[in-house]
Amino acid sequence: MTFRQHTTDRPRRPRRPHRRPSVTATAPTVTTATDRATLSALLREGTRQVHREAETMGFVETLMSGGFGERGKAAYADLAAQQLAIYSALEAASERIAATPEGAAAQIVFAELERTPQIEQDLEHLFGADWTAKITVLPATARYVARLDAIDSLPRYAAHAYTRYLGDLSGGQIIRTMLQRHYGLGDAGVSFYRFEGIEKAKVFKDVYRERLDAIRFDDEGRAAVVAEAQEAFRLNQALFAELGDIHL
Repeated sequence: MTFRQHTTDRPRRPRRPHRRPSVTATAPTVTTATDRATLSALLREGTRQVHREAETMGFVETLMSGGFGERGKAAYADLAAQQLAIYSALEAASERIAATPEGAAAQIVFAELERTPQIEQDLEHLFGADWTAKITVLPATARYVARLDAIDSLPRYAAHAYTRYLGDLSGGQIIRTMLQRHYGLGDAGVSFYRFEGIEKAKVFKDVYRERLDAIRFDDEGRAAVVAEAQEAFRLNQALFAELGDIHL
């Protein structure tokens, strides 16, 4: 398998004990004004177009349709390597935001959503025990990581967490099925898409949206969340474009 030259050498982040609220914890009682659309509805509508553009890019469509054939595992492995860098940065941001009074009150940081350990398991399965020496971070991924590293507020965090985690709980389950069907991957290679701590994805997503909608963002803050979520999708598009340059 051929990879580009390393552009970022991101160390593996030490695991820390979880002190995050469980999905069964009591949701905040604060509610948004009834005469305004909920934040989750604004996000859904505000990202509809960029979401569609991302999921119809050549790399994504070819991977999901089985079009890579024997090269499919290599393409997926390269994607998984980028996901490790992205989720390591996102989950470092989760730790930062959860430690703030605003973030703690919002209760949208869940240990059940953490993906970094699962991605590491997948990479070991895909590359072998020496996987850390075989993966690289692409330039588009490095830019994405830099954006996540700069998260310093709840609105920016909420945008990226919503974009990634709710997508993983929804379309990610279809992706897992397609990868296993087309490329002969077993459960060991798609651990990223399995949320062992979440019994019912729909119930969890409903709770997540309720907590997101309960945060008291002013109009400027709500607009900032939607704008940052749109940027998250554009960063994903740039990544898929680079992966397409390599594998298509």
